[in-house]
Amino acid sequence: MKQRKKQFWVTKSLKELTSTEWESLCDNCGRCCLHSVRNGKTGKIHFIAVSCRFLNISTCRCMVYANRKQMDPDCIALSPDKVRQIKRLPYTCAYRCLVEGRQLAWWHPLVSGDPNTVHDAGISVQDRVVSGLHVHPDDLEYFSPS
Repeated sequence: MKQRKKQFWVTKSLKELTSTEWESLCDNCGRCCLHSVRNGKTGKIHFIAVSCRFLNISTCRCMVYANRKQMDPDCIALSPDKVRQIKRLPYTCAYRCLVEGRQLAWWHPLVSGDPNTVHDAGISVQDRVVSGLHVHPDDLEYFSPS
């Protein structure tokens, strides 16, 4: 009987990953690209239904990924050292799951083998948010939770 090779995300720490492995952990859900507000009393972060202006809401991919920090200095460049510090990463985020000792979900493309399962499972923001291209920054408050 042939023994199945362990997946790299199980056998390596985040710091040991190659850049290709690191990038493949992103499930392209687009949730980290949503605008958010922090509750002043509880400190809890609430995502609103408006994405970064550079997120393609159909593919859930950044349209300027290679230059995102130059195009938007507020964009967070994720690294193994920063994962624990970034409180706005969704609970389902693979980087967060791994740093917290959890397994990747069945719908994650690395597990399912299909890049569309994240959308099929309803995890992504695909076609469920408004692009920041169409919302003036002063109007973001209208999309905030009450």
